[in-house]
Amino acid sequence: MIKPHLASVVLLLSSLATPLAWALEVDARVHEVDATVVDQRPATEQERIYPLGALRKISGQLRMESQVNARGQVSSVTYELPVERTARDAFTAARQSLQVPGTQLLFWCEARDCGESNPWANTVFGNSRLLGSDEQQAFFLLRLASPDENTLLGVYAVTRGNRRVALHVEQFVADAPLGDILPTPATVLRELRTNGVLDYPAMASAPAAPWVTLLSRSLNLDSSLRVSLSGQGAQSWQAALVAAGVRAARLQVGALDHPGLQLTLVR
Repeated sequence: MIKPHLASVVLLLSSLATPLAWALEVDARVHEVDATVVDQRPATEQERIYPLGALRKISGQLRMESQVNARGQVSSVTYELPVERTARDAFTAARQSLQVPGTQLLFWCEARDCGESNPWANTVFGNSRLLGSDEQQAFFLLRLASPDENTLLGVYAVTRGNRRVALHVEQFVADAPLGDILPTPATVLRELRTNGVLDYPAMASAPAAPWVTLLSRSLNLDSSLRVSLSGQGAQSWQAALVAAGVRAARLQVGALDHPGLQLTLVR
């Protein structure tokens, strides 16, 4: 057992077997914790499936809405935190530290929105130490910014039966380009509710059809939300989203000089 005194989740990540020099520059925002390394696995070549939806096993088969399926180098480290730490705190600190400008959050779930803990622990990660409460689990899958866009980070936190929190951090470096992967509508909505703003600096002024579909589905998951659209193409995006089924009264146009596209929650 190695018991490091850690100032941030970034320091947790820096102990992975594969280099993560970029992580050392992330401004971590967590209090000091005492964590124990309970499992550490060096980079190995694997076929990897990352769920993009609630995970369940039905008749012995893994079921999920969609997934990222690729082959590449996988390395991971699993920590156990003291009983006074909660899975939500550990997970939130990891997400806030790692989700920096340029990264893309592909999937984010919490509690029963993730499905069942058993297949996460035993099938996705192959680590029984991660088996815990369905109500006290959380997962996010993050795609790094260019030039590391073929690298994914997965973070899973869960409260185990002994009331201790397990925090699993996994890095996947794909052998081949991952191509376009859109976040799930529920993830976009969760981000908007949590952060109050969504920034898409790479969005061209002309609305892209896949993103119009995604954003309209995300916004229509909660018809009570109103948003302000900013950017040179804000008016075009407003028209496209209305055409895709979002009520016009829920959309307003903000600053037109903002780079890319920005959605701001109107409180």
